[in-house]
Amino acid sequence: METTKIKAYGVQSAVDTLKLIDIQRREITANDIEIDILYCGVCHSDLHTARNDWGGTVYPAVPGHEIVGKVTKVGSSVTKLKVGDYAAVGCLVDSCRTCASCKDDLEQYCLNGFTGTYNGKDKHLGTQTFGGYSEKVVVDEHFVLKVPANLDLAATAPLLCAGITTWSPLRHWKVGKDSKVAVVGLGGLGHMAIKLAKGLGAHVSLFSRSASKTKDAIALGADDVIISSDNAHMNSVKGKFDLIIDTVPYVHDVNPYVATLNISGTLVLVGYLGGLEPIVNSVPMILGRKSIAGSLIGGLAETQEMLDFCGEHNIVSDIELINIQDINEAYERMLKSDVHYRFVIDMASLK
Repeated sequence: METTKIKAYGVQSAVDTLKLIDIQRREITANDIEIDILYCGVCHSDLHTARNDWGGTVYPAVPGHEIVGKVTKVGSSVTKLKVGDYAAVGCLVDSCRTCASCKDDLEQYCLNGFTGTYNGKDKHLGTQTFGGYSEKVVVDEHFVLKVPANLDLAATAPLLCAGITTWSPLRHWKVGKDSKVAVVGLGGLGHMAIKLAKGLGAHVSLFSRSASKTKDAIALGADDVIISSDNAHMNSVKGKFDLIIDTVPYVHDVNPYVATLNISGTLVLVGYLGGLEPIVNSVPMILGRKSIAGSLIGGLAETQEMLDFCGEHNIVSDIELINIQDINEAYERMLKSDVHYRFVIDMASLK
């Protein structure tokens, strides 16, 4: 298969910093769309992959799965988009498309394993996939999304991961105008959870360990802030919430939050992977039919639904625009939660 050499920012090892490198992109097939990348959001998963925190990173690695750009080429069979259209690519660039999950528009749960936008297995070239910290990307049209014309392109990029990661549980648990939703953690995911839940008409609360987040949370659309370190405040909301979206990316005690769930309420983990400590107490779960669940991004149909919803309600991320040359500093700041609320790379800086 013919390929083209393009510029990207990537790492050669787990201890390397991101630097300018060359990678190969395939020439388009009949079903492919080529996108000139204009903006790429920066996700914690990018950092974890670059530094091999989860194991399994194949080097060189080029992160980036919150991609927005302009279509520059389309294959002969493509019908979804045309040259000149604005397009987006999220966390997936392929899946088997034949298993029960894929047939149910749940490509993120592909039973044969989805292909990630980076560090996945590129079936065309036999190499790893490379992400959006690059000039261009070539993706099968099924995994390319349409961007509503009214949305700010740079601020749309984080919707492709932070947005869909919080939208999917809101939709799965049928959040609407009578729902009471709480969010744990006010970062890239948390601020989108507040905006989207509010857009769906829910009463939205933020759990915070200190009152310092109150002003920001209210500005984002939260109806109130509950101080999770204040026992009296926590007791005042026992049995209140239908759904809690927990975006905290490290091990933490979920038991206090379970107590605030309504009968049949669910706490859904979207930020943390690993064992829960301290151990989860099953008594309030059994006595109130409460659940602790997990959720992973969303399928392509659901992601398009989310983008269309954001277009209708003019919802985008709060971002800090950076040049690609500042990505290593951005990673260090991200580790300190020193961003409100998502870094987005202006990919013109790569050219």
